[in-house]
Amino acid sequence: MTATTPRARDARPREAAGTGHAAGHHGEILQGVFRDGRGRPCQALVTLPVNGPGSTAHFTRRPGTPPDEVDVTPAGRTKARTAAVLALRECAALSAAEPCGGVLALTGDLPVGLGMGSSTSDVIATVRAVADAWGVRLPPRTVARLAVRAEGASDPLMLGPGPLLFAHREGRTLEVLGPALPPAVVLGCVLGGGAPVDTLALPAPAYDARDLDAYEHLRRMLRRAVADGDPVLLGRVGTASARLGQRRLAHAEFPALTRVADRCGAVGVQVAHSGNVAGVLFDPRVPGLDARLHRCARALEREGVTPTRVFTTRPGPTIHPPTPSEDPSRGRAHLGSHRPAGPDTSRRRTRLPAV
Repeated sequence: MTATTPRARDARPREAAGTGHAAGHHGEILQGVFRDGRGRPCQALVTLPVNGPGSTAHFTRRPGTPPDEVDVTPAGRTKARTAAVLALRECAALSAAEPCGGVLALTGDLPVGLGMGSSTSDVIATVRAVADAWGVRLPPRTVARLAVRAEGASDPLMLGPGPLLFAHREGRTLEVLGPALPPAVVLGCVLGGGAPVDTLALPAPAYDARDLDAYEHLRRMLRRAVADGDPVLLGRVGTASARLGQRRLAHAEFPALTRVADRCGAVGVQVAHSGNVAGVLFDPRVPGLDARLHRCARALEREGVTPTRVFTTRPGPTIHPPTPSEDPSRGRAHLGSHRPAGPDTSRRRTRLPAV
């Protein structure tokens, strides 16, 4: 169902305002090429959600202004601005009202360029804020369509935390894998010194028939992992997907990441396919989990990989165990003075919480 349902809004002031929020993610568990329902190859991904970080948007309508006249703060958030224009036209049409421009203000705590969905979070929060200002409820599938139009590709953050195989360039779900990912504890980290990645500068992924077979095999493995609640199988899928992605991303620290994971008894790793964020996955049932997490964090630091946070694949708060080193300033992801190339360069730099 893609229809939208207007809500009563007669009592709203002329300059109605609305608010929207969207969470980020921690890269992907699986990303590659898969067969859709008609057997055609289609690029798709399965996102690893993370609770906490995200974007909040506030949109105020300005009646009488042109619909493409949207002022954005901070300046330079071109994807969010495009999303606002698309959303306000959609909402105005549903409300049988004259479209108009407005003012969009964005706040958030997601680092740019690490592969945590900062742009998608901005876009989804914007669409929700515009809809709220118009008194319109947009179904998630409509939000997904607008997000893909605004960005060119989008993670399925608007569709909830459940694992989906999502065609990120088309805005459609290829498969609902189940209600939740298997339980796992993730020690997050950043590669490449925490420098943002310009995804537009990366080579376009090229897949052949062997890749299609390999990713379909991983799809079946992940389907079984979700059905059985198997974190070990989840880790195998994440590692295999990250290894295939190395052909395009070529992270220098990837061998060290997998080596540390093996030595610390982790079930696998996951790496964002559009940034430098990564994670080491642990079975939450493993004996001495806290000690393993601390040992893993220290080992990553010795390899020049910065630990950032500990979280689980199930809804709940981010876990912050004591810092693995005596110096409390260590283990924090300093993003330096880098800015991602491209239109969204004005986002304020943020720091990830320390382990």
